[in-house]
Amino acid sequence: MSDAMTMLRRNLRHTRRNPGAVIMTIGLPVLLLLLFVGVFGGALRTGSGGDYIDYLVPGILLMTVGYGATTTAMAVNRDITTGVIARFRTMAIARTSVLTGHVLGSTIRTLLSAVLVVAVAVSLGFRPAADPARWLATVGLLALLTLALTWLGVAVGLAAKTAEGVAPFTLVVQVLPFLSSAFVPPESMSGPVRWFAGHEPFTPIIDTLRGLLLATPVGVDGILAVAWCAGLVVAGYLWARALFRRDPS
Repeated sequence: MSDAMTMLRRNLRHTRRNPGAVIMTIGLPVLLLLLFVGVFGGALRTGSGGDYIDYLVPGILLMTVGYGATTTAMAVNRDITTGVIARFRTMAIARTSVLTGHVLGSTIRTLLSAVLVVAVAVSLGFRPAADPARWLATVGLLALLTLALTWLGVAVGLAAKTAEGVAPFTLVVQVLPFLSSAFVPPESMSGPVRWFAGHEPFTPIIDTLRGLLLATPVGVDGILAVAWCAGLVVAGYLWARALFRRDPS
C-alpha cells in the first residue's frame, strides 16, 4: 500500500504537469453537454415529459468516465513503451503498485470531473431530485464504473505496442454511448440499433444513474448495472495482471 501511494503521488503530479489530460476528461463531456442542450435540445424528444437536460446528464457522466479511462490507457502505454515500467521492475517495490497508482489516480480525476460536469449541468437547468441515499448510490455506481473502465484501459495500454494501438479502445468508449439510451430512448431507434441499444452494457448503467438522479424507479436496471460493472472490473483486473506479469523479453 505504501508503494501504491507513492505511485499515486507520481500519477497526480503528472496530472498537474499535463493539463491536456484534465481538459480531455472534463472539457469534452462539457462540450457535448453544451452541444446537445444548446443545439439539439429543442429538437430531440425523450418521451419522459421532463427537460431534455435531465435526460441527458447521466449519459454525459458515463462519457466523462470513458474519457478518463482512455487517458489512463494512453498514460500506461507511455510508461510501458518508454521503458519506465521496465525500470520499476528492477526496483524493490511491489509490482502491482504501478498499476494501482494509475487506477487510483484515474478514479480521483474522474470523480472530480463528474462533480464539475454536474455543476455545469445545474447552471444550465439540470434539477436532480435525488435524496442523500440516492446521491450516495450514484457516487458508488460511478466509482464502480470508473474502476471497470479504468482497469480495461490499463490492460489495453499494456497490450498495445504503440500509442496508436490504444485507438480501438478509445473508439469503443466514445461510440457505444451514442448507441445506448444516453441521448435518446432506444424505443425511438430503428430495429437492429434498438435491439443493440437495449442489450449493450452502457444502457442499464445510464438508466440506473438516471433513475437515481431523478428519483424514479430503477428496477432490474440497477442489478444489471452493478453486474456489468463488477464483471468488467474482474475481467480488466485479471487481464491487466496477466499482461503485467508476462516476461518483458
